[in-house]
Amino acid sequence: MMTVYNFSAGPSVLPEAVLARAAIGLRDYDGCGMSVMELSHRSKQFRQIIERAEAALRRLMRIPDEYSVLFLQGGASTQFAMVPMNLSRPVAAAAYINTGNWSERAIAEGRLFGPVDVIASSADKNFRYIPRGCRVPPDAAYLHITSNNTLEGTRFADIPETGPVPLVADMSSEILSREIDITKFGLIYAGAQKNIGPAGLTAVIVRTDLVGRQTGNLPTMMRYDVHCEARSLYNTPPCYAIYVAGLVFEWLEQLGGVAAVAELNEAKARVLYDFLDESRLFGNSVERPDRSIMNVPFTTPSDELNEKFLAAAEADGLLTLRGHRLVGGMRASIYNAMPLAGVQRLVEMMHQFEQENSGSSHV
Repeated sequence: MMTVYNFSAGPSVLPEAVLARAAIGLRDYDGCGMSVMELSHRSKQFRQIIERAEAALRRLMRIPDEYSVLFLQGGASTQFAMVPMNLSRPVAAAAYINTGNWSERAIAEGRLFGPVDVIASSADKNFRYIPRGCRVPPDAAYLHITSNNTLEGTRFADIPETGPVPLVADMSSEILSREIDITKFGLIYAGAQKNIGPAGLTAVIVRTDLVGRQTGNLPTMMRYDVHCEARSLYNTPPCYAIYVAGLVFEWLEQLGGVAAVAELNEAKARVLYDFLDESRLFGNSVERPDRSIMNVPFTTPSDELNEKFLAAAEADGLLTLRGHRLVGGMRASIYNAMPLAGVQRLVEMMHQFEQENSGSSHV
């Protein structure tokens, strides 16, 4: 049977070892006779699951005690609204850096709840780079960044310094892929379906002094203080997704933690980018210092060749390489769970395709 590699941007590939363990818990969790999906979120078994998951995430990311960890629903898109709902100030604009599609969506939601100041943007070059040297207004309610841009294939290699202004980051497509200093951030959020686990779960890491600062009346489910007080159990959480996330966290610890997986991620990205930089057929237009190590977009000189490549890749077991509908071309998402062997096989296939289509020039 042919080995299949899933390069989807999300829902994405999960570690084989995690899938094997999750399959057991799906049928019977820890010998209790019930599936994880059947457990009450108030049961001692599920409390054990969620507490273990939080503890493992805290260890992996070195999260200080003055930060709360939340496991919520609604995806990162809900956080686009929850952040300004809870952190906006009536007399101060919220600052945003616009680096692509998901930044634009966050900005649009922010404007529903207060003034927004877009202090920098890379739209002038179709989001092929990350703005640098941005001045953060000292009275800003917060600065929001999308630390890794899934569609455009860029990332903040260096985290902006914001002084007393809280830094908020959508880290959906790179969380746990490299080491970061949590204390530089006021709030981090991430949809799970890329580097954490199944879709339906969102991780939020928020500094406790930012909790309870909301003004006006907010719906109860949109308040960070409510979820912090209830330890993510105000209502029924996405129980099975939290269970799988906990298994992913334990798998990462067994690999050696974030530092170890970051080395693997750099190695995978280097294999792919080295090929793209030498290729006469395939190209990547992102400025090199700003290239993502999680999402690598690439193209051939024509839509016709793109389609031909995608068909050939699928026939070879290299799946979901089609780029986002807003961008086109191809995109290889090489998250933590993608093995180096998958990237090597992709490059081998791309090299063969280039040889067979050598009459086309470099993009």
